[in-house]
Amino acid sequence: MNVYSNKNVLRWIIIVFAVGATSLILWNTYLFFQKLKDSERKNMQEYAIAIKQLSDSSLDEDIGDLAPAVVVNINSTEIPIIVESAEGALMAGNLPDEIVNDSIKLRELIAVYSQQNEPIVTTYEGAIVQTTYYGDSDIITKLKYYPLALVLIMFLFGAVIVFFYRSTKASEQNKLWAGMAKESAHQIGTPLSSLVGWTAILRESDVDPSYVDEMDKDIHRLERISERFSKIGSKPKLSALDILSQTRTAVDYIESRSSKLIDFNIQLPQDEILVHMNEQLYAWVIENIIKNGIDAMRGKGVISLRIVLSGSKVYIQITDTGKGMPKHMWKKIFSPGYTTKKRGWGLGLSLAKRIINDYHKGRLRVKDSRVGQGTTFEIVLDTC
Repeated sequence: MNVYSNKNVLRWIIIVFAVGATSLILWNTYLFFQKLKDSERKNMQEYAIAIKQLSDSSLDEDIGDLAPAVVVNINSTEIPIIVESAEGALMAGNLPDEIVNDSIKLRELIAVYSQQNEPIVTTYEGAIVQTTYYGDSDIITKLKYYPLALVLIMFLFGAVIVFFYRSTKASEQNKLWAGMAKESAHQIGTPLSSLVGWTAILRESDVDPSYVDEMDKDIHRLERISERFSKIGSKPKLSALDILSQTRTAVDYIESRSSKLIDFNIQLPQDEILVHMNEQLYAWVIENIIKNGIDAMRGKGVISLRIVLSGSKVYIQITDTGKGMPKHMWKKIFSPGYTTKKRGWGLGLSLAKRIINDYHKGRLRVKDSRVGQGTTFEIVLDTC
């Protein structure tokens, strides 16, 4: 069994133990609650018997004469009690004075107590002498919420476990993607070295120099791609660069290799705007977003790019006239592995967001998108 399997087994053991422990606590709380209820019921029954015995020994006294004795017995417990005589007279104990002196509120409480506990009827020679209504004591009332608190704790504990599991899984996936990127960069390096040698030979041969120049451009491009991949998973070096020139360079590269059916509308300020950035990774983000826009337009449409400076923030907005997307997908498209293409790994926008948000401390988001009209991505960065 590998290490990853051992970790999964350990997680499940912890989860089962937590669920079992919480269930055991809940069950014991329920048993304790029932025993406490039975104990209070027994005390009230003993109280009712005592009142009956007191009535039997005082046959010539009416219930009003028994009031002092009843109140003493009532106040000897913490249970809220209301005693109703056969004539309808009410006595109460362990209740606030404003309720004791208000017969309407006492009647309302009688209805509540009748739902909580079965009333105890005291009789003498077949006739009802009094009826005792009692509610739950403070400790029972508090215990009612104790299981809810445990369930909430269990829910929060489960949420922490799920969050920990997902974070661990995401971390493992990030390491996997970073490893794949670095390995790709390493594999690209070998044929690149060979291509550089071949271009040197071609320059010495009777070959049109313009062809070799184009090959050099593509080799340089491959070197840039390899360098980008090699930076994945490690903290890149940031430098103060003019975002206008960097953006223009990235757009020009894509424009020169795009279909003539794609129109590029670029709006840039006149004065330079310095931003701490990594030249290779920033260009990769711009190119990736534009490529996604071209794919969404199916090779025909308009790509608009606009840069706006506002205070200490610079806003780069890239708009396409593609198929757009519903709002519930605006955040989902940045999830690793999510793609709407038949072919694709769903890593481009996820990596782009990580480059902007994590490495450049900026923000990449879908600013707006309408189905059938197009999508606008927005990058926000701090200026130097």
